[in-house]
Amino acid sequence: MDILETDAYDRRQRRNTSCVLFLFLLPFFASAALYFYLWIPDSAPSILAAGLKAAPVLSLAFVVLKYNGGGSLLGVAGGLVMSAGGDICLIWPDLFLMGMAFFAVAHLLYSLSFLTSHYSSQSSCSCGLYFFYLLLWGAGGGIYFYLLPFLKKSPVPELFVPAVGGYVLLIVLMTTFAARTRRPLILLGSLVFMVSDFTLALQQFKVVEHLDYGRHIVMTTYYLAQLLIAIGDVKTMMGKQAEELLKFKRL
Repeated sequence: MDILETDAYDRRQRRNTSCVLFLFLLPFFASAALYFYLWIPDSAPSILAAGLKAAPVLSLAFVVLKYNGGGSLLGVAGGLVMSAGGDICLIWPDLFLMGMAFFAVAHLLYSLSFLTSHYSSQSSCSCGLYFFYLLLWGAGGGIYFYLLPFLKKSPVPELFVPAVGGYVLLIVLMTTFAARTRRPLILLGSLVFMVSDFTLALQQFKVVEHLDYGRHIVMTTYYLAQLLIAIGDVKTMMGKQAEELLKFKRL
C-alpha cells in the first residue's frame, strides 16, 4: 500500500510540475506570437525589432535559470543568452559575422552542458549511435562543401569561408553531444537548429534566389529548436532531482 501511495504521489508531483513549467513557458509563446504578428524582419532594423526578436529566447533563458540555477549560465541558459545576442546582431545585415560568433559561443555552451554529470548516465554508446554520428558528420561536411562555391562569391570570402566552416563544425559537434545524452528533446532540438541554420544559409549566401516562406521556416524552426533544448535541459535536471529524492526515500 505504501508503494502504491508513493507512486500515486510521484505521478501527481510530475503532473503538477509539468503544469507549472507550462505556465513559465507562457511568456515564450506570447512573445513569439507577437514577433510573428508584427513580422519584424519586413521592417527597418531598430532596437525595438531586436528586442522583440530576442525576447522569446531570453524568456527561455529565464525558465532554465529558474529551474537549474545560476550554474546553467555556463550551459544551456548561457547558450540561450548568447543566442539572443546573435538574434539582435542579425537584425542588422552588417553584423552578420558578429551574430555568427554569438551563436558559435552558444553552441559551445550547449556542448559543455551536454557533457556535464547530470547527463552522464546516458553517455554509453552503441553501434547505432556511432552510425548516426557518421551520418551527422557526413551531412555537416556535405552542407559545407555545398555552400562553399557560394561562400567564395560572398563580399568577403576570406572571412566567410573559414567562419562558416568553423560554425558548421561547432553546430555538428553540439548535435553530436546532444545525441550522446540520449535525450529525445535535446537531440531533436539540435537537429531542428541545424535545419534552421541551413535554411538561413541558403538565403544569406544566395544559394536560392527566392525561397517561399523562407523567413517563416527559419524563425519557426529556430524558436522550436531553442524551446526543445530548453525543455529538455529542464526535464533532465528535474529527473535527476527526482532520482536523488527516490534514493533518499529508500534510505
